[in-house]
This record gives sequence, structure tokens and C-alpha cells, in this order.
Amino acid sequence: MAGGPRRGSNAGVNVPALPPALCLLNPHAANGRCAALAAPLRAALPHVPLVLPDDVASARRRLLALPKGSRVLVAGGDGTVHQLLPALVERRLELALLPSGTGNDLARALGIAGLGWQAALARVQRAPAHAMDLGEVVTPEGGRRLFMSSLTAGFDAAIAIRAQAAPKWLRGQPRYLWATLAAVGRLRVYPLRVEADGELLHEGPLLFASSLNTPTYGSGMPAAPGARIDDGQLQLLRVGAFGRLGALATMPLLLSGQHLRHRRIALGAFRTLHLASSAPVPLAVDGEPLPSACDITVRVLPRALGVVRLDAR
Repeated sequence: MAGGPRRGSNAGVNVPALPPALCLLNPHAANGRCAALAAPLRAALPHVPLVLPDDVASARRRLLALPKGSRVLVAGGDGTVHQLLPALVERRLELALLPSGTGNDLARALGIAGLGWQAALARVQRAPAHAMDLGEVVTPEGGRRLFMSSLTAGFDAAIAIRAQAAPKWLRGQPRYLWATLAAVGRLRVYPLRVEADGELLHEGPLLFASSLNTPTYGSGMPAAPGARIDDGQLQLLRVGAFGRLGALATMPLLLSGQHLRHRRIALGAFRTLHLASSAPVPLAVDGEPLPSACDITVRVLPRALGVVRLDAR
């Protein structure tokens, strides 16, 4: 896996883009609003099969049936791509994303979040693919899971879990803020031992300790401004112990990218991370809930997925 996809991965080399072998549209993305793209996509791509899978298993089966190295257009958000990662990696497929979800942090990292679907489609059909890193989390309770944007551990995972119950009309950061206010009433800190690349970084209470691959998470919060998806490392965001008012006070800092000025907040790069706790820690991968765990290992998988990028990040 470390060799990664080669197409378009060398800067300055003009490698022709592959035509898409399949367009996969998640009809449930953005609380069902993504389904409205089916008819215009059929009209725009008359020679490309369009699939609207009923569930994750059928979507993965369609991808696993493609020839290795094929390009796939995916209309959906972070949750859609997350569920497809095992099949994308196994078949070494090229991901061309049409951002149509509620969070779209991967789309931000790829430089396509601000584009409408027609503009995104025109760009991603012409552009070459580049290799990006993925993350992997392993726990006794949840097994092995891949992620492309974030593995959250602690209070921000509790927020992601609470966001699953947010009103459907809420999207993006308003949805995340609603979940924060809903979760803060049950706020707690977690006793965590944090080791990164064999070095003990922290032992004691933390509000959360989250692993980030993209510069933003939580629907656009600029939490890891120096993060790159192709540098062979992840970023660990550690937030110390806060009470309810202190936790709420950090939100404007996170939203504005000023959080790293706070003495209880730290950001640093790693390749392998181990978190240990005497109490189960809430977890979420790319915003999707995982079983809480006391023993958590996170590592970077360099150049694991080919993606169409329009941006240096």
C-alpha cells in the first residue's frame, strides 16, 4: 500500500486523466438532497454508468467489480467516501469527488468544496489523480477502520455522535454547533496516556485527543492549518481539561483558527499514535461513530489512495 497510486502523483508531469468507469451517487447524502443530482448527472454523463446503491454493501460490491486502477466519480460527502474506503483502496481506484454532503472536509482539502456540481464535474474529469495519505485506527472493540479526514477521540467524538440526531435542515457548521450545545451538558474529561512515535506526550486528563489528516474537520473548522494529505504524517490535536464554560469558550477559537494560541491546546505531527485510558473514550471516524474504547492505535498509511485534487492540499 505504501507504493500508492502512481497516476498523476509526480508534480510537473502531465499525465492524462482517466475517463470515469462509474458514477456512484449516494441518494441518502445531505439528508437525501443528493438524490436530486441523479437526472442531471445522467444527462451530463450519458456514456458513464450511474449507480444509486441502496446500502453500503451494494456500493462496495460495485466498486470491487471494477478493474483495478479505474476512476470513479462519487457524489456524496465525507460519510459516503468513508464507507467506500475499503473498496477504493483494495482495487486501487481513483476517486473523483463531487461534493454533495453536509461536512465536505475532504472536498475542502481537495480544493473543490466551493464549486457547484457542474463546475466540479468539469474539473475532476480533466484533472489527473494524485496520491493521498489515509489514517488507520485499530481498537479491540471496533477492529480496524480507515479514515481520510479525522479520528476524533473524546468530547469532539461525542459531538460527532450527537450530530447524527441533529434536525435535518441543519447543515455544515450550524449542525456541528447544535451538537456541541447538546453535548456540553454531559461534558467530561478523559484520563489519557498519549504516546506518539514512541514518545510519551501526555498522561492525565484531556477533553479530547484527535488525529487529523485534513486541515479542517467538523464541517470546516480550521483545526490543523498545517496539515497536508500527502506528507506521510497525521496531526494530533490535544485539548486539555476544561469545564463547560471553558469548552464553549474554545469554540470561537477553533472556528477562527486561533485555538493554538491557548496554552492548553497543542498540535503536532506523528506517524503512529497510541492512546490508553482507564475509562472508555468516545470515538468517531470521519464523523461516523465507532464503539468507545480504552486502547486505541492510530497510524498513517502513506500514499494509500488516488484522488483528483485541484489544490495543493
